[in-house]
Amino acid sequence: MAALTPSAPAAPTTNTSPAAPEGRVRRRARPRVWRGAVLGLAAVYFLVPLLASFIFTVHTPGQGIDFGAYTGILSADGFSQSLLLSLGLAAATIVLSLLLTVPAMVAIRIGAPRLRPVVEVVCMLPLVVPPIAMVSGITTVLRWGPEYLSTTPLYTTFITVQNESFPLVLVFSYTVLALPFVYRSLDAGLRAVDITTLVEAARNCGASMPYVVLRVIVPNLRSSLAGASFLTLALVLGEYTIAALLGFQPFAVWIVSISGSEAQTSVAVSLLSLLIAWVLLLVLSRAGTRTAAGASAVPAPAPTPASVKE
Repeated sequence: MAALTPSAPAAPTTNTSPAAPEGRVRRRARPRVWRGAVLGLAAVYFLVPLLASFIFTVHTPGQGIDFGAYTGILSADGFSQSLLLSLGLAAATIVLSLLLTVPAMVAIRIGAPRLRPVVEVVCMLPLVVPPIAMVSGITTVLRWGPEYLSTTPLYTTFITVQNESFPLVLVFSYTVLALPFVYRSLDAGLRAVDITTLVEAARNCGASMPYVVLRVIVPNLRSSLAGASFLTLALVLGEYTIAALLGFQPFAVWIVSISGSEAQTSVAVSLLSLLIAWVLLLVLSRAGTRTAAGASAVPAPAPTPASVKE
């Protein structure tokens, strides 16, 4: 009779995966209190001055709550003219700065990458030069031009750029001030896109260079263009030094001019301008997100018969 050989007992199933260290588990489970503290301090830093400004505009000692500072904004003398002037200057500055920077940066990116440090230094110079020094030089040129060029056609040019209804000299000045912000925004967008491959592919298909810039490169830079436009808009709406010293009255100068006689109205207008800037920021960011999503959702072209045969 065959002997029965006892079978070996089954080994207990154990988890062979290494256990996570106890300290690491506790560190992950521990709530990040410092994040809430930082966000709370940031909220207090930004919201408390706004809340104090709002209370100042609606509360009059001895009279209670009154919203007259807000209801009288539209009827205030010079409000609509100064706001429309600032918005027009901002639009012209955005167009001029983008027309100057986009073709130059694309050309440098494609054909002359060694010139990129030079262009970067030139675009960053407005951060080093104080606005008071720049406006001093502008004032000297504007005074020298009509005196020495009165018998030349350039005399009318000096008069035209100083037109009070739409001072082009402010557009040129704001374009110089906005160059660092526009350059940084566009440079970040160009670094995220393979411009060389896009241009070579479009050129091989027979597209001209203006068509490549407008229909191939610009759609891929819409988020960067929206960011540059918003930064320029915020700069123009809040700039005071150059406009005041040159004797013009856009929105920021108008707010300061009425602060002495109508303090509550000036603070209410400042809050309103901040709200307008936030709304425009949301509109530009939404526009950039939608266009970027639309560009990524474009279907690939159908294959040609020749490529199918191959």
